[in-house]
This record gives sequence, structure tokens and C-alpha cells, in this order.
Amino acid sequence: MKHKDLLIVIDMQNVYKEGQPWGCCSVSTASANIRKLIDSGVFGDNVVFTKFLAPIVPEGSWADYNRANAAINEDTYLNEMMEEFKSYLDKYPVLTKSTYSSFEIEELCEMAKEAEHVVLCGVVAECCVLSTALSAIDKGYPVIYISDAVSGLSPITEAEAANIVSYLAPIQSEVMTTDQYITGEIPE
Repeated sequence: MKHKDLLIVIDMQNVYKEGQPWGCCSVSTASANIRKLIDSGVFGDNVVFTKFLAPIVPEGSWADYNRANAAINEDTYLNEMMEEFKSYLDKYPVLTKSTYSSFEIEELCEMAKEAEHVVLCGVVAECCVLSTALSAIDKGYPVIYISDAVSGLSPITEAEAANIVSYLAPIQSEVMTTDQYITGEIPE
């Protein structure tokens, strides 16, 4: 049954590692749980990575974003995928986006149409992950948000993002942990 779900690993790039400019508070835990999800085999080949790159021709506030973050946007290392995920990149696609939501990517939308659920993990909880979750829901894709495989700017705002997704349960979303998802345990 879970082979019908699509795991979307959102933006696990070096810039979000602890100690980096946009470092997230629990990225090491999230990384370990993402690897656990992939390595469990429950998704089969239904795994995709996304990567955020600043818009080349920014419109509106994205122009201000590019100016404020020029040094980060131009740093090759910061924009690369984290080392712990590089071994997966030969097997699973990496799709590039230039907005917070991964659902700007047409190829991802097509993949999601074939899925029973889109299962979300990655960074940044309050930004790219939340935006992707809400966009998925708007498109009619049921969302499973893996709370311990998502990392945010602080423990408080990370929890708030999960709470926002949980408000759309049980019809449009579910929030669960890595182990709950892998074992099929229904969260309380």
C-alpha cells in the first residue's frame, strides 16, 4: 500500500545545516529520519528530492530576496545537497524550484497525481515544507507530514508548522512520526 505514496524530500541543502546561514534547529534528527524513511523501502522508487535555487529573473519581492541573499545564492557549497543524501541522488530525481512550494514543479505535480498520498519531509518547516503542504492540499493531494523528519528555525515555530498542517486532518492531512509511518501505526 505505501508504495503508492510519494516521498518528497524538500531542500536538504548545506545552507540549512546547523551552523550555516539558514541553519535549522533539528536538521540532524530530520536527516536521520529521512534516511530511515528512504532506507525502509516502503516507498519503492517513489522518492523525489527538491532543491531551492534563487529565481534567475525574480519578480516582485523575489528581487528583494535575491539582493538580501546574494552571497548565499552564489555560494555553490551552500546550495549543494547535504553529503548524507548524495548517495541517493543517483537513484532518485532532484527537481529544482525557485519558490517555497515544491508544487511549482510540473514534473512533481504529475508524480503526485499517481500517488495515494504525498509524504513530506525536509526543511524549512515554516517556509518550504509548509508552503508545499498547503499547495498539495490546494491541488487535492492528501498530505502526510512527517513531523520528526522536518526541521525548522526553532522548536516553537517548527511545532507551529506541524500544527497548521494538522488542522486540515483527517480529510486532507495527517501528521505522524517516522516510526508511525513505517509501521502503519495510527497517530492519536
